[in-house]
Amino acid sequence: MSTNVHTRRRRLGATVLLMAPALLLASCTASAHGTDLKNPDGTINVRYEGAANTATLIELAEALGYLDGIKLEWVGNNSSGPLSIQNTATGETDIGGAFAGAVVKLQEAGSPVTAVVSYYGSNDDYFVGFYSRKDSGIKNVRDLIGKTVAVNTLGAHSEAVIRTYLTAEGLSSEEIDQVQLVVLPPTDTEQAIRTHQVDVGALSGAAQVHAVKQGDLTEVFRDTEVFDNFNGGEYVLRDDFIAEYPEAAHSLATGTAKASNWVLSHSREEVIEKMTSVIEARGRGEDVEALQYFNGYGVGKNAPIKDEDFSRWSEWLRDTGIVDGEITPSDYYTNEFNDLASEG
Repeated sequence: MSTNVHTRRRRLGATVLLMAPALLLASCTASAHGTDLKNPDGTINVRYEGAANTATLIELAEALGYLDGIKLEWVGNNSSGPLSIQNTATGETDIGGAFAGAVVKLQEAGSPVTAVVSYYGSNDDYFVGFYSRKDSGIKNVRDLIGKTVAVNTLGAHSEAVIRTYLTAEGLSSEEIDQVQLVVLPPTDTEQAIRTHQVDVGALSGAAQVHAVKQGDLTEVFRDTEVFDNFNGGEYVLRDDFIAEYPEAAHSLATGTAKASNWVLSHSREEVIEKMTSVIEARGRGEDVEALQYFNGYGVGKNAPIKDEDFSRWSEWLRDTGIVDGEITPSDYYTNEFNDLASEG
């Protein structure tokens, strides 16, 4: 583990002391699970949360044979990044993924996790777009004042993007406060927009492609208009897991990067074929037809983590009170387990 992570955690001081009982429980839970992760055949059992009707990047990495020495154990599905990494911090899972700002928030609260590889991003194919009905009358940023915007969870990618966008477009803090965020599952967002339950909704992935194909929606803006193409979220591991199983950490980070590169270097048809085999093999009664709307993971080549993956959210992190002053991005991540990261 890099020394800057330990240095930052020493600086938490009073915050950690105030949270000591909860953190002690989390630490005990993680340590208790950690002693049981090695299988008789020498592989490391890694508990994770998936998503319905799709294959996550870590599942794809396993299917491609990139997770040497790892046996993935599915413990359920989760559509919330902040909850995913919280479950990792408390030892319910061993790996979780979330938006970079959520990783900062969790670490600043004293949770012993470190980001090790990027697992989703935004580019020309895969991005978070904000959509309204064509007859909504929403044509520019000021039209969002007083409107409702559906996001999948608070404190995550969509909230940070829209707040950053509104600020960059010149809205005052008072005006921004009038843009009301409403939490809705991604599967319900399209219908909520069409039935006037919300004015605007954040959509990405299959839900976005499906909604756009149905027509009568218009894109208000997308996250790549604010930041260009970027890696948006990271897989995190607990620090005690990294310390006890460094080879497993290496396999997870490098394997994820290899899987991301495999997606970039193969046709959409080949990727969907592989994802279909993953979904069918696990036998959970899922609908593989949903894969027709698959549009990638948005991760850049080699899935590295860079300082700007955290610094781009600095203003939002300060405005929401997650941090005081400037952040040191390298406090929150390491690329030492991703062999491909040094290649760019």
